[in-house]
Amino acid sequence: MATPSLRGRLARLGNPRKPILKPNKPLILADHVGERRREKGEATCITEMSMMMACWKQNEFRDEACKKEIRDFFDCASRAEAARKMRSIQEDLGQLGSLPPRKLNKLLQRFPNKPHVS
Repeated sequence: MATPSLRGRLARLGNPRKPILKPNKPLILADHVGERRREKGEATCITEMSMMMACWKQNEFRDEACKKEIRDFFDCASRAEAARKMRSIQEDLGQLGSLPPRKLNKLLQRFPNKPHVS
């Protein structure tokens, strides 16, 4: 059973069992989409960085004593950068399932909706 707030928007035509929605705007796509901000990624390599800084603090900021921690941090940072580049390439190619807003706007401008069909 429809709720009272929805009941006012529904029109029962023909069959009283099937409600038909009356749209308040025409049901056509717009010729553009809004630019959404990219979500910020989570920070990577925090544990490696904290281990490196703790080692520096214990060894009076000498790199020679903390070579392993520094190498671990740089390895982690290079892996994170490679993953970020791969995700960026996949986004550009549209392999993640959705197009970026800029490409979507270009497509919508190339194939605009006609407000009425003659």
